[in-house]
Amino acid sequence: MGLLVLVLLYFLPAIIGHNKRDALGIFLLNFFLGWTIIGWVAALFWACTSRSCAPVFMFAGPGRYCQQCGTPTMPAARFCSSCGRVI
Repeated sequence: MGLLVLVLLYFLPAIIGHNKRDALGIFLLNFFLGWTIIGWVAALFWACTSRSCAPVFMFAGPGRYCQQCGTPTMPAARFCSSCGRVI
């Protein structure tokens, strides 16, 4: 039981950062340098300050919507008026 607690404590930065944009980097830093105090604290800081992944919005209804930002567009439009991405 104590070993499980120690493993969870060791991977705490990776657990906190699992849904962040930099989740893989946080995990790798934690995995390879977490045994050092500086590496573990750096991974924990990175996990706490990193941005979360952008939510995905799904729209239903008539018309067309940009798949990137969800802005409604005109049926004949080829580019999003908000983000400029090809529709």
